[in-house]
Amino acid sequence: MEPEEFRKQEGWSIRPCFLYKEEYEECTSIKGRFHQYFIHGESIDCSQWKKDYENCLKYENSDGTDIQAGKAVTESESARRAVRLQSHYANDIWKKRTSPPQDWNKKLPEWLEKKNENTFLELKSKELKGEIPKIEDNTYFCNIM
Repeated sequence: MEPEEFRKQEGWSIRPCFLYKEEYEECTSIKGRFHQYFIHGESIDCSQWKKDYENCLKYENSDGTDIQAGKAVTESESARRAVRLQSHYANDIWKKRTSPPQDWNKKLPEWLEKKNENTFLELKSKELKGEIPKIEDNTYFCNIM
């Protein structure tokens, strides 16, 4: 695969390299280890973040021509995404929608309409619909130079 083709097809999923380093440092920190112990009952392996950081640097330093290093990072990202979405795909309790409900934009109940009266969002909504004139913001801030 050519570097340009790889960049278009898979390279978009490579994060900036400093993020992999930050993830590794967070994973190996005392706070991170405490969190892992609290959630998982044990420390987790953080080496993949370090490998991703090193491969990202190789890919970046080669100006995107080291496709091997880029592929290693994208495969790791894909595996991480698959683990994160595993419970979503395994969910058989909730029926997944293919379209919004028929009455998704029906009128709000009266009590909620009253609660929403004269809020910033309500006024902005009316302004955008053209129901009221544009609200002028006459707020001035003092800058001390």
